[in-house]
Amino acid sequence: MRVKTLSLQNFRNYERQEIAPHPGVTVFVGPNAQGKTNILEALHLCCVGRSHRTARDEELIRWGAPSAQVKVETEQADGTHDVAVTLVREKRRQRKIVRIGARQAERIGEMMGHVRAVLFSPEDLQIVKGGPGERRRFLDMELSQLDPAYFYALQRAARALAQRNALLREIAARPSLMPTLDMWDEQLAQSGAQIARARRAAVEKLEKSAKEAHASLTDGKETLSLRYISQIADEEDIERALRERLFAAREDDARRLLTSVGVHRDDLGVAIDGKDARTFASQGQQRSAVLSLKLAQLEMTERESGEAPVLMLDDVMSELDPERRRQLIERIDRVQTLVTCTDVSDLAGARQGAVYRVEGGRLLA
Repeated sequence: MRVKTLSLQNFRNYERQEIAPHPGVTVFVGPNAQGKTNILEALHLCCVGRSHRTARDEELIRWGAPSAQVKVETEQADGTHDVAVTLVREKRRQRKIVRIGARQAERIGEMMGHVRAVLFSPEDLQIVKGGPGERRRFLDMELSQLDPAYFYALQRAARALAQRNALLREIAARPSLMPTLDMWDEQLAQSGAQIARARRAAVEKLEKSAKEAHASLTDGKETLSLRYISQIADEEDIERALRERLFAAREDDARRLLTSVGVHRDDLGVAIDGKDARTFASQGQQRSAVLSLKLAQLEMTERESGEAPVLMLDDVMSELDPERRRQLIERIDRVQTLVTCTDVSDLAGARQGAVYRVEGGRLLA
């Protein structure tokens, strides 16, 4: 897959900008706070319908503008794919309009898979350092890009969980409502089983590639391992196991006013030489682990979809030592890559197809 054009209108600090990335490596260089990351954020928005930096769409609209739009045109094996996301500022809420080609999408999930990208940013260190939610999000973003059905399963599970938790609060005042949990337990069991099976399979695939990447990055001195941590993923019949555990947990859940069983409690275990990377690894080791995960994500996306995704590297080169930087540069030469940096010398050794200087929301060739 290749991005042919990326157009921004009133997005963040860009009034209007059209970018034609090089098929190889495109570099956006300049001081901080000039708009380099905003370019990658715009492309990410066209991949999954949301920013990787904020959940508030209004923050993406240029100050004083009523709306913002990002459009991307890609060239893929089956032809050209166009995706446009328009964000409209209204008095009480913000609207998001997604167009795929000439058709307006009815649901965000319809855009999944039309544009695929892997983003590696400094914030991704939280995949290892942060809580389970960060690691679940990493898995969910990858799987949603590969399979829209997975994205819809996540939505169904989130709605059912919210409804079940709301009902638990009502049950605290009216215990006779306890049997009405059946409907939400059933929905959580069905969607949760679909999610758990996909996550389990994904972790198995990611581990092989991540282990190889990490061994290469550390010159064979360290071994990276991944493990899917779940209450029910090892069960033969995951749906039945979920339903039974939800039923068994009802009394406790009613006292605690929250659902204690389900895929919303899952985690991805990341270990270096058998020790939990979150607790025992140094910051340098954690950074290498995240880089290995991202390289594994790149390989998995290419293998599952049949085409290499676009790789986005947001100001990460300066954080890597020379050997890790060399290893990464060797791998990006074969895919279309968008890189941001403050000093182009960070990319010494890479075949730079195009270099743009970014100043105040403007690109200077």
